[in-house]
Amino acid sequence: MSYISVIGAGSWGTTLASLLSEKGYDVTLWAYEEELAQQINKKLTNDIYLPGTLLPASLMATHRLDEAVVKARYIICVVPTQHIRSIFGQIKSFIRSESIIISTSKGIEINTLLTPSAILKEIIDNPVAVLSGPSFAKEVIAKLPTAVTIATADKKLGLLLQEVFNTDYFRVYTHDDIIGVEIGGALKNVIAIAAGICDGFGFGHNARAALVARGLFEITRLGISMNAKEITFSGLSGLGDLILTCTATLSRNYTTGYKLGEGIRLTDIISQTRYIAEGVDTTQSAYELSKKYDVNMPITEQVYFVLYKDKPPIEAARNLMDRVLKSEFYGYSR
Repeated sequence: MSYISVIGAGSWGTTLASLLSEKGYDVTLWAYEEELAQQINKKLTNDIYLPGTLLPASLMATHRLDEAVVKARYIICVVPTQHIRSIFGQIKSFIRSESIIISTSKGIEINTLLTPSAILKEIIDNPVAVLSGPSFAKEVIAKLPTAVTIATADKKLGLLLQEVFNTDYFRVYTHDDIIGVEIGGALKNVIAIAAGICDGFGFGHNARAALVARGLFEITRLGISMNAKEITFSGLSGLGDLILTCTATLSRNYTTGYKLGEGIRLTDIISQTRYIAEGVDTTQSAYELSKKYDVNMPITEQVYFVLYKDKPPIEAARNLMDRVLKSEFYGYSR
């Protein structure tokens, strides 16, 4: 059973579909845009999300959800978090009972405050694993060295999926902390917006390093409160992904923050781009999670005020620096 379905033909979904197709799997890539599916099949390109990249001839794309998953042994979810419930609600009746779901989405659903795997588990009964880590699609599609982690509660399944995804340029580690991997992958986008704001102001390397370190502290503190393992946040899906997203212009979240730091309003940023940074929605959910679990998250709070309360970014930065002095690990629960 080597059939694999990739749901979502953005840059990351297309990259994973290409990687797996080149490994010899029978891969079907679902595209929301019918024209994009036709382009992938006829021209072997995805000019919307990965311009200039030639895709494997063996890769098949479709606009039909039923066609995408009806044969699939492995179904990879690359859908933006806020759309998972809608998309998988439509295809759940076509999913085989023995199919395995692998989530690569990074975010937290607004209102429910659920992670992607938790959303999927509400919709379907199939096993769900999570693939995450520092992995820009443009570098993976170019076969540059990358390392990620795959988390699942079933050790044997983790070892199986490790072999499915691993290549000589895409190294896969296993882990069992699903919630920790997802919290790290989601909240790094919030901190990346803050890092972008910081660089947009021209605050320098010292400020950004401090922001990343304190941001990791916030993420870890929330994760522990949600029963994640502390060590997870020092790994690929935690610190690794955080460093990447907070320091590279390929990051939509960092770029969004940078533009905010330059004085551009969020509404204008959104109107000027095809892609909405996942961290914008995640900031709202993360802020609500901090209240739910009574966790002090000052950076997340200030990003929330900037995005949703029209607080001037410079004032948010000033408020972070003017807070009451305390020991570095004040309030740490471990």
